[in-house]
Order: sequence, then structure tokens, then C-alpha cells
Amino acid sequence: MLRPPARLTLDELLARRLFHIPPYQRAYSWHRKQRNDMFSDIKNLEGTPDGSHFMATVVGLRRTSRLIGADQYSVIEVVDGQQRLTTLVLLLKAIEQELKCLRPDDAQDLQRILVKGDDLDLILLQTNHDNSDYCADYLRLGESTDVSDAQTLADKELLSAIHECKFFVNTWDAPMELLTIVKDQLYFIFYQIENEAAVYTVFETLNDRGLDVSWLDKLKSRLMGVAFGNNPDNSREHIDELHRIWGRIYRTVGLRQGLSTEALRFGATLISSASLSKPLGEEGAVKSFTEQVGTSTPEAITVSKWLLKVTTAVDKFLADMRGVREAVTEISQARLLAVAILLSDFSADEKTQLLNEWEKTTFRIFGLLDKDARTGVGNYVRLARDIQNNSELSADDILQRIRDLGASYSIDALLNQPEDINWYEGWETELRYLLFRYEEHLAEQQGQRFDNEQWRRIWEDSPSRSIEHIFPQSKGSQVPLEADQDGIFVHRLGNLLLLPPGLNSRLGDKDPKVKAPCYRQTGLFSACDVAQTIEDQGWGEAQIEERE
Repeated sequence: MLRPPARLTLDELLARRLFHIPPYQRAYSWHRKQRNDMFSDIKNLEGTPDGSHFMATVVGLRRTSRLIGADQYSVIEVVDGQQRLTTLVLLLKAIEQELKCLRPDDAQDLQRILVKGDDLDLILLQTNHDNSDYCADYLRLGESTDVSDAQTLADKELLSAIHECKFFVNTWDAPMELLTIVKDQLYFIFYQIENEAAVYTVFETLNDRGLDVSWLDKLKSRLMGVAFGNNPDNSREHIDELHRIWGRIYRTVGLRQGLSTEALRFGATLISSASLSKPLGEEGAVKSFTEQVGTSTPEAITVSKWLLKVTTAVDKFLADMRGVREAVTEISQARLLAVAILLSDFSADEKTQLLNEWEKTTFRIFGLLDKDARTGVGNYVRLARDIQNNSELSADDILQRIRDLGASYSIDALLNQPEDINWYEGWETELRYLLFRYEEHLAEQQGQRFDNEQWRRIWEDSPSRSIEHIFPQSKGSQVPLEADQDGIFVHRLGNLLLLPPGLNSRLGDKDPKVKAPCYRQTGLFSACDVAQTIEDQGWGEAQIEERE
């Protein structure tokens, strides 16, 4: 049953209700821009007691009721509107903290709205995926940790929201005026649903009317609608299974930025029955999945399980690619191929071999040769889909096809470019990767295990804080070392070196001979080689050319 929509102030919306965001809904994902937009809407009401502002539509499923003292409270699962509702509840807590010293009675009244008792369920808003209890601790105790402590993207945004709400409240001279605006001048359209089967019909209707919903959320809604529509009376086990799967999907996509979009697009692209030469967009992905499911509940579960598998693979790929392989992950079709390799049934050793070849080929095309991002789209996509759909392909077959991707892109032209080519400006990320692989090569030549603490520090920081100009950049591009010597172009590859973060700035414009002992102390093979050259021969154009 669907009650007629009600137009309510925030105060009326919160009255006699406890809100719960279930695990199968998206974790907190608002960014600073959305929060600032909301703060701006509130700020515009300052000094206008008769003004009002429409905030959002909130859709809630009434699960049960709860007796607190002599009052009956409805327990509402938030189906839509959880991002704005969460932010406003955090804002109310920030106001409560500001009022503690100024108006303790009003602060206490506000705290009674936010926390009904000692039981966790009696917090006004219980968020999902809050494994660190950041929201609960803040609402109960006013405690919040630093944003840098967050382990997931969702936690990072939640902690950022807490700190930004505090800052916004501190900008008001009259916090009681702010409280009045938030409670009485912000309006919502509230749909209270009594039957879970009606939730997804309402969600789709609102979506058709322009409600701002992510494509991943739209897909989930449609799949849940299929499950309810087929067998509304006897599908509880199917509904529960879909809830569990989507709870795991949302827990994973809350870990890092962009994961949900990538997983949705790649998941559909890899198994779509259409002939594709580029990755599907989000809308196309939802359409493809929806057509595959049709009206089949088992197929809705199958697609959800596949999407969870892809989401996990994309998360692993993005986690593994941080730092070392950052220079080869900017290209969408290349990422798709890497994810397809991770999803394959090959052994761990075979996957490692394929990913290493993928890495070398991709860096040669898009890093060294700086080819346009559209280069080889069709070839990458077709190979990724073949890995997923052609079980007859062996690891050796795929290895050769990856090599074939780069066969037309020789580095000879790059090696024959003029000596004064700029390898530094605008190429810092790729340069760091190239010099890392060179360091790895030197370690292998010397029969040593490549595992250096300095490199871990380098990957954790910005490339520009580690790139060193051996002959100082501040000396200018064409400054001769000797009266009879030609100038040195400081951005040449042979004049560039990676050092631990910050060391290059401390060395500054010192002479290479002065810097050589510091190079040696890093323990990096390439830096020690340069130090030896400087000590034996000095540093000039001949040494730069030899190093290149």
C-alpha cells in the first residue's frame, strides 16, 4: 500500500520516526559540491522567516513500529533521499554541539530528537556500512575522527560531511536562526510505503519524472522489481538473496571513487550479446542487463552475482594499480582488458604473465608513444570479450594477442627524436613509471631482489616531488658547464632521476658533485650509478647522452 505523498518540513518528517538505511542501499556518497549546494540553499533563507525551500523527495518503507516511553515510532527503511537526509541529520548534530554552551536547554531538546535511548536502533538515523561507527558515535557522543583515518571512500565522505557541517554552523552568528531554518523552512515530499513490492514501482515512477538517481541504483531497482513482479507472495528467498548480493556490491563500491561506474560498464560490456567495439556507457549497460534479465527472477539473481564478481575484480585492479601502474590505467579499454584477465579462469601465474604483458604493451602505446585515448579501442574490447566468452582460448593465445595489440607501435621513432626533447613537463607520471622499471632492470642485472623502501615512499607521493634534475633545472635550459661546452637541455631523459620525496627540493640547484653523496645514500641502483659517474667523470652532455 502506498500512502498519498505528504509535504512535510524536516521537523515534521523526523517526528515519531526512526530512519534506517538498509545494507542493500548505497553507502553515503555525497561529495563536497553537493554539500556546499545544500548549505547555499540554507544560507539563502537567512533573514527570511517566511521563506521556504524544497529539499528533496524521500521514499521510505515502513517496516515496523517501536514504543519509546509513551510514544509510538514508525521504523522507516529509506529507499531514496538517504544522502540528503544523512547530511541534514549531521547538520542538526553540529547545531546541537554549538548550542551546548549558548542554550543548553535547546541543545538538550535537539539531542532528544537525534538519540532516543541507549540502544543503537534508537538513533534517529542508522546508516549502513558504518563498520567504524563514525555516524553513531557522532550522533551519540559528538565524537569525530580525522578524515585521514577513513579506510573507505564512504567513510571519508561521511567524516568530511561531519567536519563541513561543523564549519558551516560556525559561520552563523545566530545558531538558533539556523536551527529554525533547517527544521521549519526546508520542505520534503515524503512517500511512505507499507508494502515492499510497491517500493520499486514508486522508485521507477519517480525516476521517469526526472529524479536524480545513479544508473547502478536504477539497475538494482529494476532487478528487484522483476523479483517482486514475478511472484510477490512466494519470492521471499529470492528477495533476501538479492538484498544480500546488493549489500555486498554497495559495500565494495563504497571503497573508492568511480568503482560503481566502472563495474557497471565493464560488467555489461563483457557479456553483452551485441557486437561491441567500445565499452558500453552506464545507460547502455543498464539497458543491456535489463534486456538480458527480461522477466526472469533467476536471471536477475545471475546478473546481480555477475555484477558483484566484476565489482570485486575492478576493486582489486584499482587497488593493485595504485602507484606502480598508475601510468597505464588512464585508458578505459585497457582497464577493461585487465579486468577481463582478472575475471578469467586462468591460474594465478598465468594471470600474472598476461597482466605483465598487458602492462608493457599498454605503456608503450599510451605512455611512451603518447597515442590518443581512442587508439585501439576495438582491439582491446574484442580481446577482453573473447577472454570472457571464448573458453577455447589458451593463456598463450591471449598472450600473443596482447603482443599483437602493440605490434604496430614501434618505439624506434621515439628513440630517434631530437636530443632536446622534453621528457619532464606534462609527463611526470609516465616518467616515474619508466624510471621504476629501469630500477627494476638494474636490480635484475645485479642479481638482487628488487625491494626498496625508498621506492615505496616514492609511490606514495606526487611524481613532481621525486623527479630530480641532476644538472639543476634552475640553471636554465641551455647553460654551459664549461666555456667551450654546448649548453645542456635540463629536461632530457638522461638528466632526470627519481629520489625519495622532498630530497630533490632540498638538493635544489647544488652542483652535481655536491649532490652525488646524497644520491648514493638513497640506496637506489640508478642513483648510485649516477653518483659513481659524477665522481669518476663529472656531469655534462657526454654523460647525459651515455646514460640515455
